[in-house]
Amino acid sequence: MNDGHIEGAEDPERTGISRRRLVRYAGVGATLAAAGPLVVSGEAVADDAQGDRGGSGNDGRRAWRAGDHHVHSEYSGRFDTSTNPPTFHKGADAVYPIVTNAIMAKHFGLSWVMCTDHGGPTHSKVNLELAYPDLLRSRVLVPEVLQFWGMEFDAPALDHHTLMIPHHREEAQQLYELERRFAKLDPFPADPGRDTEAKMIEFLKAATTMDRKPLVIAHHASRSAPGLGVYGQDTPREFRNGNDVAPNVYVGFEGAPGHQAGPLVGGARGGYGNHPTYGGFDQMTARLGGLWDALLGEGRRWWITATSDSHVHWTRGGSDFWPGEYSKTYVMARQDYADVMDGLRNGRVWVGTGDLITSLDLTAGNRGRGAAMGETLTVSGRNGTDVEIEIRFRPLDGKNGNGDRPEVRRVDLITGSITGPSADRDADTNPTTEVVARFGPNDWRRQGKDYVIRHTLRDVDGDMYARVRGTSTDEAEPVADGLESPWEDLWFYSNPVFVSVR
Repeated sequence: MNDGHIEGAEDPERTGISRRRLVRYAGVGATLAAAGPLVVSGEAVADDAQGDRGGSGNDGRRAWRAGDHHVHSEYSGRFDTSTNPPTFHKGADAVYPIVTNAIMAKHFGLSWVMCTDHGGPTHSKVNLELAYPDLLRSRVLVPEVLQFWGMEFDAPALDHHTLMIPHHREEAQQLYELERRFAKLDPFPADPGRDTEAKMIEFLKAATTMDRKPLVIAHHASRSAPGLGVYGQDTPREFRNGNDVAPNVYVGFEGAPGHQAGPLVGGARGGYGNHPTYGGFDQMTARLGGLWDALLGEGRRWWITATSDSHVHWTRGGSDFWPGEYSKTYVMARQDYADVMDGLRNGRVWVGTGDLITSLDLTAGNRGRGAAMGETLTVSGRNGTDVEIEIRFRPLDGKNGNGDRPEVRRVDLITGSITGPSADRDADTNPTTEVVARFGPNDWRRQGKDYVIRHTLRDVDGDMYARVRGTSTDEAEPVADGLESPWEDLWFYSNPVFVSVR
């Protein structure tokens, strides 16, 4: 390693480098040293930043592509505010170089990933001048993985959010302007006027008028909640208000937060120290008929995702898995930046933990017409309103990140009525939501590599949605998490398909 280069680091699969060695190399952060001697020409950088296409296997066809939109690098550091301007120090909160995260994302089967570092006083300049050049190097070193630019936005009046920037030539400047103008921690000295809901609404209005619209997704939405149905920094009213002004930008929250390795080091899953997760999922998602169902019952296109929130791997004193090691967000998309963002924006998304399954399709059909996740099936009330539901999933062929071969024990089909906007902006329940059918191994049949379940919803007489979840457990409903291993408590959730009766 006399030239600072780790043999095989850029393509661990090709060289057969072991997972143990990858973890060791990544842990010491040596991969960025490998990037150091790289000279990227201005033309190469411009070409990379200009196009929307990238990565491997881009044959123009949409497929389920796993990713992670909440990953931290060494640029989640600290600021010494005794100086003016503040002095930034790398590696105080998260420790891995951007390229290390990309290598590990590739190793664990991700097609796309996003760097989301914390903000702070004058952090907009740190992102622009220090972190972004490293992202460009990482894109060259690991071209197989689409690497989005953005941040963990310190949202005014709220907990952290993903701010995902479309991939284009001016992506760095776009993030710089949004962070500089709206992130509550960016001003120095601090400005209390930046930490208001009005500022958050101003930010979302600005974002939705942009030609290249970003995406905003709430992180660990109930981590500050003190109880079930009692919320902290993020509230149902704030989600509704934000989604009302920017429905194509503010599109969802993490169904399963990161920090899932907490129990392996004696902590809580997700870092949820006040009120726990349920099967690794936030109460806003996991609670049947809870807030997610309430928002869907208003007809909102509000999606869930699952992320690593990777800072420090649990084997090195953190509470995290690598990107893709445990949680995955699957998007139906081509292997290009624009289509992945389009899938996230429009709900072509399902999520899973522990590689319990590797593919999930949910469709609704009526008289030859059909709709999939994120789409709407329109049926005529005059011509029969039976809706045919098909659930198709593919189990893992091999072992997951823990060396296990997980098995699906049950799949649930969940429906709820769509009744329009709620008069109560704080409403967090949908009483029409129910599990209409539960399926075990005897209820699905093998079709190639997939298992298929079919079920008919009879006489649908009003607008509704359907969604699916599955588990490796025998729990009828996900129970509050304790110190059980996350590898023994696996779940997957689809986003909904909608039915409109006319």
